[in-house]
Amino acid sequence: MALRPVQVNIKALDGRAVGRFWAQALGWSAFSPGVTTYVGPAVAGAVRGFDWPDPVFLGIDVVPVPEARTPVKNRVHLDLATTSAAHHEELVARLRALGATPVDVGQGDVPWTVLADPEGNEFCVLEPREVYRDTGPVAAVVVDCVDPRDMARFWGAATNWTPLDVSDDHATFRSPGGGGPHLEFLRTPGVKTVPDRLHLDLLPYPGDDRAAEVDRLRALGATDLDLGQGDVPWTCLADPEGHEFCVLSLP
Repeated sequence: MALRPVQVNIKALDGRAVGRFWAQALGWSAFSPGVTTYVGPAVAGAVRGFDWPDPVFLGIDVVPVPEARTPVKNRVHLDLATTSAAHHEELVARLRALGATPVDVGQGDVPWTVLADPEGNEFCVLEPREVYRDTGPVAAVVVDCVDPRDMARFWGAATNWTPLDVSDDHATFRSPGGGGPHLEFLRTPGVKTVPDRLHLDLLPYPGDDRAAEVDRLRALGATDLDLGQGDVPWTCLADPEGHEFCVLSLP
């Protein structure tokens, strides 16, 4: 039994505007069938304009909320991949033209660029790295944590993603399909104090029992989370360090 990460959920005051930003930033398509805005790679003939859930790539689901972002650094962010120094420079310039702004999160003198989307969610544009050569535009979903080894224990058991490297300072996973972004847990000072604007959504495999999967996650250390979601067809949970995530129902 295992769950597959299928999308990154981003909360936003203006969901459609933030969805458009990320679609243009990543060269993907945005589709707004109702309240939320889905962002993913374009696929000819797909109902949304792209496949969901994709077996490898993680889409983005932008959800409008009434609450503004708390001015505290998110403990979940995206890293974007580049293929050359020229690509890095071009991408940063294009993102700034789309509404991204430079931010200082204490990174110091580093070879990557830290920006924020139009609602202040931090993300990084990485310098070219061989390890991310085939990820697509999103190199990694990065989670700040206190104990990467414990996060590796929980998330390794929760999903079927493959551990690439686990140490006291970081843990890295990737889809068994070998494509799409990495999932990385980085040891970071401080602890989680406010709900994140970004979180992962997970989905059972066809034929698996969602309720049984949720019970399995609780046994691994997940806790139930009440965000005022009411009666919905998904389950909100938090991992052992309090990072929110949702287990969705099969479409």
